[in-house]
Amino acid sequence: MPYTQDIVEELNILVRYDLTTTLEGIKVHKTATPETIAATHRLFEKGLITQDDGGYLTNLGLETAKQAQAVLDILRPV
Repeated sequence: MPYTQDIVEELNILVRYDLTTTLEGIKVHKTATPETIAATHRLFEKGLITQDDGGYLTNLGLETAKQAQAVLDILRPV
């Protein structure tokens, strides 16, 4: 299954988290793009983040964000 635009947007949210600490979250403001707001909402519904507008990564979210960052690091142009 190829990545859909929705999945790409969700991955873009996940890679914004600082993976060196669990004490730092993100806040997606209502002035963000509709796509960003929707992606954040989907991540919350999937149990990857603690709040509908960001918050902290859950345990599953942390593991997923680590994997997303690893893929990004591998595919990033050198």
